Amino acid sequence: MNRSSDSTLAHHRHVQLVTAGVALLCAMSLSYVAAFCLRFDGFPTAKYAYWMWWSMPWVVAAKMVSAAWFHIYHSRHRYVTFHDLGAIAKAITAGTVGIVLIDALLVPEFDIPRSIFLLDWGITLLLVGGLRATPRIWHNLLRTWNRTSDATRVVIVGANDSGEALLRTLRQDQRIHFEVVGFVDDHKQLTGRHIAGVPVLGALDDLPQVVDALDVDEVLIHSGELPGRTVRQLVETATAHDFRVNVLPSYEQLLAGKVSVQPRPVAIEDLLRRESVELDSQTIRDWLQGRTVMVTGSAGSIGSEICRQLVDLAPGRLVVADRSETGQFFLDRELRRLAPEAAVEVVIADLTDFERMDAVFREHTPEIIFHAAAYKHVPLMEDHPGEAIKNIALATRNVVDLAEAYDALSLVMISTDKAVNPTSVMGSCKQLAERYVQAKAGTSTCQFVTVRFGNVLDSAGSVVPVFREQIAQGGPITVTHPDIIRYFMMIPEAAQLVIQAGAMGQGGEIFVLDMGEPVKIVDLAQDMIRLSGLRVGEDIEIDFTGLRPGEKLFEELYGAAESHRTTTHPKIMVAGSQDWQLVQVMSDLSHLEQVVNEPPEVIRAELATVVPLFGETVESSRKIA
Repeated sequence: MNRSSDSTLAHHRHVQLVTAGVALLCAMSLSYVAAFCLRFDGFPTAKYAYWMWWSMPWVVAAKMVSAAWFHIYHSRHRYVTFHDLGAIAKAITAGTVGIVLIDALLVPEFDIPRSIFLLDWGITLLLVGGLRATPRIWHNLLRTWNRTSDATRVVIVGANDSGEALLRTLRQDQRIHFEVVGFVDDHKQLTGRHIAGVPVLGALDDLPQVVDALDVDEVLIHSGELPGRTVRQLVETATAHDFRVNVLPSYEQLLAGKVSVQPRPVAIEDLLRRESVELDSQTIRDWLQGRTVMVTGSAGSIGSEICRQLVDLAPGRLVVADRSETGQFFLDRELRRLAPEAAVEVVIADLTDFERMDAVFREHTPEIIFHAAAYKHVPLMEDHPGEAIKNIALATRNVVDLAEAYDALSLVMISTDKAVNPTSVMGSCKQLAERYVQAKAGTSTCQFVTVRFGNVLDSAGSVVPVFREQIAQGGPITVTHPDIIRYFMMIPEAAQLVIQAGAMGQGGEIFVLDMGEPVKIVDLAQDMIRLSGLRVGEDIEIDFTGLRPGEKLFEELYGAAESHRTTTHPKIMVAGSQDWQLVQVMSDLSHLEQVVNEPPEVIRAELATVVPLFGETVESSRKIA
């Protein structure tokens, strides 16, 4: 900006300040005269008129000095708030106290009635408050009058802090032409109340009647505040009653500056979302503070999210290890953007290379390890069982042995529900990894724990991005079986609970995350088609292709012989698994290590002798819940 612009801006501000001062001066003078007129039921008689005119200069001066002290000249009229009105009240009260003291101590010969000062206080408050609020009121009225006839009539779900903040934001945002006609909220006692002049019209069950009665075009929900089941019901109601459901960011997201206020359509993540996770942040911070933390498989979906969560928790140093050069490059850039001051070390290493991993541990001596590295695609591992054994079971053995050798405090291995009663190579290898961690926990000072959970939504190669791609190509969507069901969890939620479980672990536990209700994959496909604005069976077909090798109709979080118990966290359970003899598990792994480069059918046969697989007949006989 050049000097001429600076000068123009300074002149403009000076004019605004002088104008505000003159307006305040007139209001404060007028209020004093009005106080006398009210006190004497008309203009005062000669004696009191003389006292009024004689005292007015120092009375108004006292009020103006108080106004300057509380900076009420500088508030923006269009954005006046209750905080500004509170400052005005404080300034006027302080000025009135000063006037009373001056009258009593410096001019005792004048007997101005005390009621004059009380009336002056009230009238000044009304005049100055009105003067400050009028521009905002006028601005809001203009927005209402200028609202186009095609403004979208909307209802906000949630008569709470988020709802009020979003209402205020929508009213102020010139780019969005919304007319908020009301709120709905499941707290029945709120019905009939008003928020900023907008009524609470009823509960969620009343939405169809509200939409029909008020000709509502859209229902707005807050991102992340409603569980997926409720969002699903809203979308189904919207389809039946011909209105749209859109998602607005929560006010925490708006305040953080992460998103704009622009509404978006409901996404599949909204339908599967559950209540937000409450973490014991202090316990986690005490566990991590000042320590070197390693994450293996850091370039993967879960590993990278654990890294994002960890830099917010500020460990002493974060070591991220993965063999994916490209993945590590982008993760490094992201973590340095998220936490520029964090001490992050990026390591390129293959966990199956023991000598390389030994060098990594020797250099960084991690104290806490999150072991997230593994293959995860069931059909591919059926074709390449040797690689599954190497990268899941044997890689876990390497990391566990090195953690013990370098005196790590804790190791958290991430497992899967496919390890329970496995029917696949991938699940069998994960069970072997669980066995080794469990067996080592009984003999080591390092706290070895396992965290087991199901599918994470929208991870790389998972069903959701595959369905998106198939919809974009015009279909069909391929589902293996009409009855196949899966547990789903959001990636950030899974990462948060993994860290929480690690902080809770004492060694030897298999923590099982609460996955909520399972979801039918065919229902997921239908939801995604509808949310894309298309029709199931007309615009996009669903083809059933049959179960793939190693695939179950449903996953289990607990084995038949496993009991489970609660923990101090409502979303984390402990599976009471059997004890594994370390000698036997080591022998099994050594045996499999000898055959990893044999033909696939040989490897699968050897793996089945170590981890007996449930056969097709057993699986097909199970009843679907």
